[in-house]
Amino acid sequence: MHITKFTNWSNNMYKTKFIYQPLSRETVDGRRLYATPDGNKLPSVTTILDRTKPQEKRIALENWKKRVGHEKAQQITTEAANRGTRMHTYLEHYVINGTQKDRGTNPFGWASHAMAEVVIREGLSKVTEFWGTEVPLYFPKIYAGTTDCVGLHEGTEAIMDFKQTNKPKKTEWIEDYFLQLAAYAEAHNEVYGTQIRRGVILMCAKPLTDDLGNVISEPEYQEWIIEGTEFDNWVNRWWARVEQYYQRYA
Repeated sequence: MHITKFTNWSNNMYKTKFIYQPLSRETVDGRRLYATPDGNKLPSVTTILDRTKPQEKRIALENWKKRVGHEKAQQITTEAANRGTRMHTYLEHYVINGTQKDRGTNPFGWASHAMAEVVIREGLSKVTEFWGTEVPLYFPKIYAGTTDCVGLHEGTEAIMDFKQTNKPKKTEWIEDYFLQLAAYAEAHNEVYGTQIRRGVILMCAKPLTDDLGNVISEPEYQEWIIEGTEFDNWVNRWWARVEQYYQRYA
């Protein structure tokens, strides 16, 4: 099987700096809960964000479903989720091994493969150390979740999340992604004693494909970096959402 070796990657880039403990999860009453080593079952980051979503965003989502039709909306959502899962699989393999797998024979995976290659070339090429991928994290007694990558981004310790999108996003559309970065950083700092104040979103829009699944356009890459006082602002907004959640569901 053909694999692509990226020249910026070296065998010592993946370092087991922390022992990340696996967290089991279950869904209870529509809420994703993580069982943590301290014996608690904690809501996921995404559950907290979903249950405290502002009303205007809920209305906008429902209006979109009505506009395209609920069946079509579900199809779009499912296809995007599957494409994102495949892209994440390719990226996880790269982080651990420094290679990208061949795209394979399934045409449904070809777009994801092309997207992963762009994310590696444009985004992960800036990472100088990988500490983990699909990293389970929790803030004791409050929340838990899984972030896509932790390591040194341009020499600075950072939380990194990989995102796929059907079309390029505006910054104001992805506030929840920044809140996720803040949540994961706070959990990592609390449990592992780090000082992470940088978060990176590495996003790729799906390319055009023909009827056979062949990629006929370059996937479009977008990147956001939050750090310093901007990062602190998102941390404060995250804790405000956590407070809202526990006021409603404690």
